[in-house]
Amino acid sequence: MTVLVALGQAVLLAVLAPYVLGLTRAVRARLEGRAGRRLGQPWRDLRKLLRKPPTSPSDASLFFVAAPPVLLATSLLVAVAAPFVATTSLAGEADLIVVVGLLLLGAVALALAGLDTGTAFGGMGASREMTIAALVEPTLLLSVFALSVRVGSTDLAAIVTAGATDPASVFTPASALAAAALAIATLAECGRVPVDNPSTHLELTMVHEAMVLEYSGRDLALVEWASALRLTILLGLLANLFAPWGVATHLTPVALAIGTAAFIAKVGGLAALLAAGEVLAAKLRLFRVPELLAGSFALALLAVLAAAVLG
Repeated sequence: MTVLVALGQAVLLAVLAPYVLGLTRAVRARLEGRAGRRLGQPWRDLRKLLRKPPTSPSDASLFFVAAPPVLLATSLLVAVAAPFVATTSLAGEADLIVVVGLLLLGAVALALAGLDTGTAFGGMGASREMTIAALVEPTLLLSVFALSVRVGSTDLAAIVTAGATDPASVFTPASALAAAALAIATLAECGRVPVDNPSTHLELTMVHEAMVLEYSGRDLALVEWASALRLTILLGLLANLFAPWGVATHLTPVALAIGTAAFIAKVGGLAALLAAGEVLAAKLRLFRVPELLAGSFALALLAVLAAAVLG
């Protein structure tokens, strides 16, 4: 039963991810006074790309070809292991360090692919991506450590279970600092405003788009699908870690149905809030991004210290 739930959870996230991306685009378009596209448009784009054969630069090697499958596979592994619908996983334990490591592995694979193309844009995007990742990953770890200190475990399922069953023992006023730090880290990890603008192709500001300029066809479809999946994963972790209500703690049909509905509602709400924030915010200059991420790291560190003192 646990295996089926874990695999079903991964299928849910894989199917839901393009709709989450479509929701952010639709909300942003409406707030900007445009008609926008339908929620399912990213799925239509993926189907179109999957029918086309990929092409590779003449100087590219195995890194360029392997990066899209690695990026998607690491995202799917996180979708299987982490507690999104239920607090169970295929491996029996979704350790925080393993989850963050899998996300970093996908980012490194894409950065190596950007370097492997031998183009100026690819190298520029890879350099910027690794600079951001070096600041984001510690923030991801510390923001969840603020909760794990209270629980006594880095197992994400244990943290979510404790938060759902006994919130007073997990959440403190310092948890708001950790939630803010994780929210900023999510924006940076997914290449959203104010760190990056996913809707622009201006070469002086690109980060993620600069690394994938040489991809086409099925390879580009895998990259875009994995990017949407990573956004859904991080929004789901943010929702379930700090608002774990509705997550199934028992593998019964009713509990799983409630967990699925709660997860879709929470991720949809966060995606709409993200899109609204992007309309109101402006992209930061590249040299100001480390200041923002350093601030988020400071928030996460203060949250850990406060949680340890209050505990």
